[in-house]
Amino acid sequence: MSIFRFPLLVWMGIGTLIFSLGIRQSFGIFMMPISDTFQTGREFFSFAIALQNLLFGMFQPFVGMASDRWGPRRIIMLGAVAYGAGLYLTSIATEPSILYVTIGMLVGLGLSATSYVIVLGAIARVVPAEHTAKAFGLTTSAGSFGMFAVIPGAQSLLTHFDWQTALQIFALACCLMIAFASFMKTESANSKGVVEDPQTLKQALSEAFSHKGYWLIHAGFFVCGFHVMFIATHLPSYLADKGLPGNIAAMALAYVGIFNIFGSYFWGVMGDKFDKRYVMTSLYLVRTVVIAAFVTLPVTEHTAAIFGGAIGFCWLGTVPLTSGLVRQIFGARYLSTLYGLVFFTHQVGSFLGAWVGGRIYDYYGSYEPIWWSTVVLAFVAALLHLPINCKPVARLQAVYG
Repeated sequence: MSIFRFPLLVWMGIGTLIFSLGIRQSFGIFMMPISDTFQTGREFFSFAIALQNLLFGMFQPFVGMASDRWGPRRIIMLGAVAYGAGLYLTSIATEPSILYVTIGMLVGLGLSATSYVIVLGAIARVVPAEHTAKAFGLTTSAGSFGMFAVIPGAQSLLTHFDWQTALQIFALACCLMIAFASFMKTESANSKGVVEDPQTLKQALSEAFSHKGYWLIHAGFFVCGFHVMFIATHLPSYLADKGLPGNIAAMALAYVGIFNIFGSYFWGVMGDKFDKRYVMTSLYLVRTVVIAAFVTLPVTEHTAAIFGGAIGFCWLGTVPLTSGLVRQIFGARYLSTLYGLVFFTHQVGSFLGAWVGGRIYDYYGSYEPIWWSTVVLAFVAALLHLPINCKPVARLQAVYG
């Protein structure tokens, strides 16, 4: 199937992710100005972002269940409202503790309703199974395009205005997600000539929890969350500590975004052509080498740019592969719920990556220990995917023949 023949829902989902994840990935460059405004250490803002990611994950299974029951359109609209409210209230906060509620809780809720789990769950119902990983890869790359487009814009806003104005503009941008969601209509399974899956939610959860591979998928995605949120949150500060200006950090993160546009689609296509387990192992081995090289070589604007591009190529390629594995093993009926639970584990990793990075820096005055821990975790994650049994469960063979 050509990407140009994908249903309208796919393209509306892409539009939603560009803004939802583009704004989210820009929060790292707000760390220093917000910390300076409230006269707090980096751990304060790190913990607020960590809380956001933890709540993002905690809300995800429940939001996924709601989407499986009532459809993605309503969920995305409500999420966009929460997202925008969180950003605006952060911009007018006068006490630092308020940020735990605004950029932490409200934005976390908004993200859970406007990001991958909801969008991919909807797409899984309208795209044939043999093209799932490709469609997921294309959609995942949208989040990276948002990162490429939004982060330089955020840096420009911080240069010409203040961080409060930048967040208020982002709050207005959340209205576009509501517009995209208004066009999202999920076709029923019967309209596509597909047999209705009679499985209940309770049965789906029991089936997944008794599957060893499902827990290995959880473990691997935990590592992914730790990696991406540590890098997104702390890379700008790490480069600033090395004497590089803010525009270099923004450029490096933008390279993460633009290279992941190609990387996410590439890994998704590879997941359709080859065994997803081995593709995932290869991705984590690439991460291992890239991060180890970055912390070993001298930090310059050239190595920062190369690192951004290299880590970007394998940044969110885990998303189409992980969600594709869940769909391949358990089917599409409860993908938003089952992948939502996996994503919660991802966000536990994100919580620790964002918070522990700041904690270690404030304690040791250096990011070196946490960088090397990401190298070890990447190698462990590569090994975790090898023993996964990725064959569809017996129920799917009975239902679909």
